Amino acid sequence: MRREEIKPYYEVLRRKRGQLFLKRVGDLIIAVIMLVFLAIPMGIIAILIKTDSKGPVFFRQKRVTKYGKVFRIHKFRTMVDKAESLGTAVTVDNDVRITKVGSKLRGLRLDELPQLIDVITGDMSFVGTRPEAVKYVDRYEPEYYATLLVPAGITSEASIRYKDEDKLLSGVEGTDEVYVTKVLPEKMKWNLKSVKEFNIFRDILTMFRTVAAVLGKEYK
Repeated sequence: MRREEIKPYYEVLRRKRGQLFLKRVGDLIIAVIMLVFLAIPMGIIAILIKTDSKGPVFFRQKRVTKYGKVFRIHKFRTMVDKAESLGTAVTVDNDVRITKVGSKLRGLRLDELPQLIDVITGDMSFVGTRPEAVKYVDRYEPEYYATLLVPAGITSEASIRYKDEDKLLSGVEGTDEVYVTKVLPEKMKWNLKSVKEFNIFRDILTMFRTVAAVLGKEYK
């Protein structure tokens, strides 16, 4: 993390320590409340996953968050068990590994609900750069590491604009390479912009924009 390329971003965030503290407090309060109210619906989803296909309820892949910490993300499993051994770490359109229930969960972004646990533990925030798999972080350009100055997020401006990322990667050869060389750099433009222009009210707006995107609104 001691790179010249990320110093400007560090200085921006250092001046906004108060807002970052409020962001963490807000994340914790909202996540606890949501987890309480969503406990029953999440339990029903867990039952549907278990009855639909063999395997665990949760998908626990290693991801990278603040300061390069590696953690195991909580997501509802939407693919067949051990899907990573059958393909890439990114998902493509019409991916045969996706289960019937998984397809529905992905469409409504309900597979992300267990990440409330990661928000409570501090590994994630509601808004921030989506946590990448370790193998992709290992190929980051120096400036990209600035996104690791803050916790990874459930949603972000890049997530909104690339919500159909799986379609972009559909049918291409060398999916991992295309993701790293073509898709990731474009997403990072938005991620780095969000870090440089961090504002707690901008984060709140991003959360509302995420809901609108899930409901079908397109952002270009």
